[in-house]
Amino acid sequence: MQIGIIGLGDMGKLYAISFVSAGYKVCGADQPLRFTDLKNELEPKGIEILIDGHEVARKSDFIIYCVEAEKIDEVVATFARSTKFGAIVSGQTSVKHPEIAAFEKHLPADTQIVTCHSLHGPAFSPEGQTLVVVRHRATDEVYAKALNVYRSLKSNIIEMDDYREHDRIVADTQAVTHMGFESMGSAWKNAGFFPWDNPAYAGGIDNVKILTTLRIFSYKSHIYAGLAILNPYAQKQVKYYAQAESELYKLMICENEEKFRAKIYAARDFVFHESRTLLLLDDNIMKEFSLSDADHKQKPNSHLSLLSMVYAWYKMGVNPYDNLICQTPPFKLRLGIAEYLFKNEAMLEESIYTALYDKSIRGDDLEFHTAVHEWASIIGYGDLKGYKEHFEAAKSFFANRLNDGRDLSAEMIKRLGK
Repeated sequence: MQIGIIGLGDMGKLYAISFVSAGYKVCGADQPLRFTDLKNELEPKGIEILIDGHEVARKSDFIIYCVEAEKIDEVVATFARSTKFGAIVSGQTSVKHPEIAAFEKHLPADTQIVTCHSLHGPAFSPEGQTLVVVRHRATDEVYAKALNVYRSLKSNIIEMDDYREHDRIVADTQAVTHMGFESMGSAWKNAGFFPWDNPAYAGGIDNVKILTTLRIFSYKSHIYAGLAILNPYAQKQVKYYAQAESELYKLMICENEEKFRAKIYAARDFVFHESRTLLLLDDNIMKEFSLSDADHKQKPNSHLSLLSMVYAWYKMGVNPYDNLICQTPPFKLRLGIAEYLFKNEAMLEESIYTALYDKSIRGDDLEFHTAVHEWASIIGYGDLKGYKEHFEAAKSFFANRLNDGRDLSAEMIKRLGK
């Protein structure tokens, strides 16, 4: 079988190399101006580089569009008419609504569509990672062929029959999760300090927050912009998160302990019900992964970002443990540290008291509150350009530590996953 990849960015190249390693013939194309560079880089690895997507589509039995979600309609419209008769077509976008719309609009009506989404970045091999496969339009025979191709990647395959279910789950596991960490990054940037230099962020949970935030900002903004803005379920969930955070913050500044505790305990009892199978992250490992050069004496932290996430899950009636089938490292870590906080009675009590009465952390919480609503507004308005600009502003603030953060977070993910 000839596999063809249209779009040889970071993920396209990763999958081209992976399929060659699995024994398939692979060809690919990107923008014409990248032809020579890609030919020099990838042909020695056994990947045939063609001049454009028309050549790829005409030649290939299995065609994968590896392009940004915001550009998928334009790219499919350009090359769809060259689709080889009988070919299977897939996409690698992280939001399936615009991808499926483009396929249905532009591809020949008899085209078989078995699409996918890799729940990891290009820094990870597909082996052992989660790969969602969505059977949109395919006979049993064709679907079996497509699954065999995907299985060659040695990923953990999750099969779905409905792309809408994929987008609903991903709105929680990716869009809202990323927005929460991005809000932390923007808050620290706006406050003008690096969290690893602040004793309020010296604990194991905070090491996870910091490294995951840096990991997200180390990648390209378009990855996260499409997830948040082009997924129709994401805007609703982001709105719930912002509303949940706002409810809690108002009670904090009013020092309304009774209502604050009632909301936190109701959320705890719903999300971390005794029937859940817990992740149980190891605090000793979390404490190892600090970027600080100093030995800070840890100060109490309100952990407003985690209180808000758990309260938002409760308000939405979402069981985040169910969504682990589409887990990404940031989502699993976020759920893991929220679980650690809420299942540790002493730590949760300290968090509640700090949120209500410790004025030394209130300024940080105000910055976070503001950042959450900045991000929620951008996503709510569907402002792709504004999202990318906001992302890049925070990214530039942390620029000198992004590589360190990505490397350390990768090691932390590996250690905590054992």
